[in-house]
Parts: sequence; C-alpha cells; structure tokens
Amino acid sequence: MGRAFEYRKARKMKRWGNMARVFTKLGKEIMIAAKSGGPDPETNPRLRVLIQTAKKENMPKENVERAIKKAISKDFTDYKEMNYEGYGPHGIAVFVETATDNTTRTVANVRSYFNKHGGSLGTTGSLEFLFDHKCVFHIAPKEGVSLEDLELELIDYGVDEVYEDEGEIVLYGEFAQNSAIQKYLEDSGYEITSSEFVRIPNDVKDVTSEQREAVEKLIEKIEEDEDVQNVFHNMREDEEV
Repeated sequence: MGRAFEYRKARKMKRWGNMARVFTKLGKEIMIAAKSGGPDPETNPRLRVLIQTAKKENMPKENVERAIKKAISKDFTDYKEMNYEGYGPHGIAVFVETATDNTTRTVANVRSYFNKHGGSLGTTGSLEFLFDHKCVFHIAPKEGVSLEDLELELIDYGVDEVYEDEGEIVLYGEFAQNSAIQKYLEDSGYEITSSEFVRIPNDVKDVTSEQREAVEKLIEKIEEDEDVQNVFHNMREDEEV
C-alpha cells in the first residue's frame, strides 16, 4: 500500500469535521454540479456521484433536493471555486479550496487568518506543485473480481492506487481522469458509494508537538469559514489521530 493509503488513514478521523460541516460542503458541491451540468443525475455524472456521496454521509434527501432546486432557480448566485495558497507557521504549506459568492470577502478573510496565526498568503499557483491532485472513488466489491484484476483494468485510466478499506474498495487516480474513471466504473457495473477530490502532499514536514499546535490553530480557523470547502497541508499527520 502506498502514499494514498497512508494519507487516507491519517486524515480519516478529521475529514470534514462535524456533520453540519459535511452537509454544508456537500450542499455547495451539489449546487455547483447542478448549475454547470443540469439538475438531472441521469445526464449529469458529477451530480450523480455527489448524490451517492450525500447518501453515504446520511445527508437528508430533502437537503439534496433543496440544493438542486436552488441551483436552477433564477435567483441563484453561482459559487465561484477559488484556491488560496500560503505558508503557515514553521514553513508548513497550506492549500485552501473555497466555493464563494463573494471573492473579495473570502480572500480578505483567508489572508487575515494566515496573518493572525504567523503565516502568509502567497500567490495563486505558487504551492500547487507541492501537492498531487487526485480523485478518489469508493466502490462496493464485485464478486469474482480481485483487487489485482481491478487495478490492471484501471491502470490505463490513470488509477495509481487500489486498496480495500472496511469492506469497500478505494481507488486513487489522476484528477484529470475523474470522468473517465467514473464512466468505466459505471459502465462495468460497479456501485460507486462516494467520490471526492484530494490533494496529497509530495513530501511531508516533521514538526514538534508545539509547532503542530500552532499550525492546527491556523487550519481550524480557516476551516471554520463558511466559504472554505477543503484545507490541505504538508505537515506530517499525528499518528495518534
């Protein structure tokens, strides 16, 4: 098992924080997908897999339907997906993904979080090279198909890691191949239970417990912002998490 598995294991307990945060994040993703690809999951692959993810996370069906209806209403102000990159305390790279209806507000807020916690916001694209952008699919196992067989089938689609986790199969692939991987899985009769995008650091930095505390204060403050969808960093995760 490789880097993706270790990354997944370390982040598992922290992912998305509490339930309300999960629903807010997913609601925005559903609205963005419905606005760009239409409200019908049959003809909108991204929306289709997000509805499955919402189901897995126990998001109420009415929340999903409300997000789709809002996205296609004429009063809906579309969310803009913006990334912000900077260094936190002790030289830790921090990559922030947002979905916002007011970029002026969002960038001012994100900059203030970095400044107040001993960091600095950089220019867009300045730290992107430090992370690999990946798509992640969780699928139900299929009878008669081994992990090795599945990995061989998917290698041409940019999938570089396949492993089993708590009765599910988890696939990591290149971000750009997301649509092709989803199409292959659906056409081959695999049940996709959820999907997400992640940024895995190419290299991680070791920190002391005091340094970790300072970095985590910054990350927690950023994650509290309602415009923020994801925060990624290159600090080695605490193995006790």
